Amino acid sequence: MFKIIHERNKCIRCGACAAVCPELFEMSEKDKLAFLRGSKEKNNAYELECEEMPCAKEAEDVCPVKIIKVEKKL
Repeated sequence: MFKIIHERNKCIRCGACAAVCPELFEMSEKDKLAFLRGSKEKNNAYELECEEMPCAKEAEDVCPVKIIKVEKKL
């Protein structure tokens, strides 16, 4: 299991995460910020627990402001 943390309030609207991982990220029509699909808001960020998703790590790597974190849960 993995936990993905997305600090949405720091998003710069570049769309890189949605481009490399559309299974998890989409660009909001309303405010044009990236959104982590199925996530829940927690501590000023959005979190999602999921099975291994290789593109999540790629989204973390391509984010220019480093607001996506992928953590392996024990």
